Parts: sequence; structure tokens; C-alpha cells
Amino acid sequence: MYRKYHTEAIVLSSRESGENDRAFALYTRDFGLVRARASAVRTEGSKMRYALQSYAVAGVSLVRGKRGWRIAGATAQRGAAGSVESLFAIARIAALALRLVQGEEKNEYLFIALSEAHQALMHRACEAQGMIELVCVARVLYALGYLSDEALQTALFTHTAYTGESLLEAETMKDSLLSSVNRAIRETQL
Repeated sequence: MYRKYHTEAIVLSSRESGENDRAFALYTRDFGLVRARASAVRTEGSKMRYALQSYAVAGVSLVRGKRGWRIAGATAQRGAAGSVESLFAIARIAALALRLVQGEEKNEYLFIALSEAHQALMHRACEAQGMIELVCVARVLYALGYLSDEALQTALFTHTAYTGESLLEAETMKDSLLSSVNRAIRETQL
């Protein structure tokens, strides 16, 4: 008998698989990056269909089988229903996370940074969207070990909130933060 795991997940991407199935890349709170398959999720009667939309946050039930992870159930927690600019920002952050995260490894800081960025982007005005995206990308790089010396000189990486104070601090050091992020991404060679 297989064990069922319940965890919170951010849907980073999905692709069609077979006639009614879909393969997902999920960043989960408990397992890190998980690639899982959901059966019959593309049918009209699927209960998981709306919970597993791209860039949504969902509670998922996962089963590890012989051929990998399978999604046994999902409930929507936060959809991706922000402005177009916010959705593009989430998409870019998700693409970066997929590019840099290799394999399953729990990283609580990274999950919370992604989740709170999702919440901030879906609920904030568009003028803060660019700064939220920059801070989130910097936190992703920091969580994966690509930013170190620069990160120690600011309090941005001691928490994961995207509040007015942290965004103001990021705004004052925007140029150095941006150059550090660009240098770290270049050095990943991915």
C-alpha cells in the first residue's frame, strides 16, 4: 500500500500528458521540487482541474509510486488572478526556480519566499510589482546559495516578507541588488 502525503504546493508549470492527464512541476513545502502526474485532470468533471492551474497555490495529496509522484487530490488555496504584469512576474520567477532547483530537497525558506511573493503579487498594486519580483529573485538565489556576501550586508534575507519596509530597503539598494542578481544568474551558467 502506498502512503499519501499532504502538503502545500505552488504550481510552477504543467504540460499535457496523454489524452486526459497532465504532468506538473510543483514546489512543495515538504519535498521541494516535485514532478508529478495527475490522471484525468483535463476532463470536464475533474475536481482537481481548477486547483492545479499554472502559478496557483494549492493543497495537494501526493503518492509516490514505482514510476514517480502522482497527484491524488488537490484543493485550491490561492489562484493566480492578478494583473497581467503580476502574472508575467510570477511566470518569470517560476521559470527561474525551475531552471535553478535540481531534484527534491526541502527548502522551507525558498518555499515561503515564493509563496509570499505570490501573495504579494496577486494582491498589490502594479507599481510595487517590479520591486517584489527583484526581491523574490534575489531571495531565490540566496536560498539556493548563489548570493552570499551581498546577502549578508542587508536584512532583506533574514525574513521573507514583502512589506513596505523591505521594499523600501530594496529600493534604496536597487542598483547593487540588481547587479548582484545579474552576476549570480550569469555565474550559474544555466
